[in-house]
Amino acid sequence: MAKIKVAVVGYGNVGQEACRCVMDAPDMELAGVVRRNPGSERYPFPVVSDVTKLGPVDVAILTIPSRSVPEVAPQYLKLGINTVDSYDIHGDSMIKLKSTLDSLARQMGKVSVVGAGWDPGTDSMVRCIFRAIAPRGVTYTNFGPGMSMGHTVAVKAIPGVKDALSMTLPAGFGHHRRDVYVELEPGADLAEVTRLIKEDPYFKNDETRVTAVPSVEEVTAMGHGVVLQRFGSSGTAQNQVLELRMRLSNPAATAQVMVAAARASTKLQPGAYTLVEIAPADLLPEDRETIIRTMV
Repeated sequence: MAKIKVAVVGYGNVGQEACRCVMDAPDMELAGVVRRNPGSERYPFPVVSDVTKLGPVDVAILTIPSRSVPEVAPQYLKLGINTVDSYDIHGDSMIKLKSTLDSLARQMGKVSVVGAGWDPGTDSMVRCIFRAIAPRGVTYTNFGPGMSMGHTVAVKAIPGVKDALSMTLPAGFGHHRRDVYVELEPGADLAEVTRLIKEDPYFKNDETRVTAVPSVEEVTAMGHGVVLQRFGSSGTAQNQVLELRMRLSNPAATAQVMVAAARASTKLQPGAYTLVEIAPADLLPEDRETIIRTMV
């Protein structure tokens, strides 16, 4: 069978990991990387500024900031390329993006997978499974301690910030604190930068502490984690406690899930999907019979 031709858009931490994951996948071929400025550095794959220079591409993995996805994803769908993003702004914003991309994807006969990271993404799938096991109850998602890529990117976009790191600290039962470390541009005012950070939608609902440091590189660590807990009932049982614990490298885990979603996109009918709408078997490279034999 022909391999799935994949383009990785962006070459930051997640983009680099995505390239490795695609090259490791038995059913995929890395068509190349799309960057705004390809530069003159040598890579073991094509690096271009325009995806049309890569030849035929089946799926574009968008390893770009979440706030850029609504603008960029339609560009690829209009070229007849499936898209996968790791959009991480929960709630109404996610619903609006999915609706917009769904309409365009159906029109173009293509597929867009939205919010394909580990949260939202695979954690969302686990939350669904937990609810299926214990229909009545409460689920708590506790992140960290670790680096939040979405929050970090949001801080880096604030005027006066040269570099940044946003750490997520679990406060228990679904509540979190944010520890933000900023390396300021010369002349930047810490009080003003702090105000802008705390007013940003990524931070305004959480207790946030901002600290200026001489070098963000000296405090950066990309590990992260999550504890999913559901306290609920099944039938007559009132004491069902379900829990999942993970410690992981944030960029590597996000990239691997996006690559799995890219695979699934080639098996779906046109439209936009979140991971909770995709059969788990579609994320894996093996045929259905093999998956059933080994997983069931």
